[in-house]
Amino acid sequence: MRINFKFITILIMSCFYMNVGVKHFVEPEWFLQIMPPNFPYHYQAVYWSGFFELLFGFLLINPNTRFIAGWGIIFVMITVFPANLHLAVNDGAVMGISRELAWGRLPFQYVFIGLAYWHAQD
Repeated sequence: MRINFKFITILIMSCFYMNVGVKHFVEPEWFLQIMPPNFPYHYQAVYWSGFFELLFGFLLINPNTRFIAGWGIIFVMITVFPANLHLAVNDGAVMGISRELAWGRLPFQYVFIGLAYWHAQD
């Protein structure tokens, strides 16, 4: 039996996005902390981003919907980047985390975008 590394990463990322998507609805306050103050409709943005993370995480599993899911995840990662940047610019204070962790999260956005692009190529 040959282990397919790409499929394993698809399963891991699918579970990750679905878990984070559910968390948007269960603990929206956790995500509200990093919303830039000048961005309108904080709760709606948290709920919509959670909905799309859940949806695209689910769609990532099926090869027939993987292209849509991959590009959808890329779109979500780009749209939530300002919140992660806000966290970093404030050195993690808005969430009570270290400066290093706040800034260290940013490169992972690019890793997630790269994985989503790779996954969309099926």
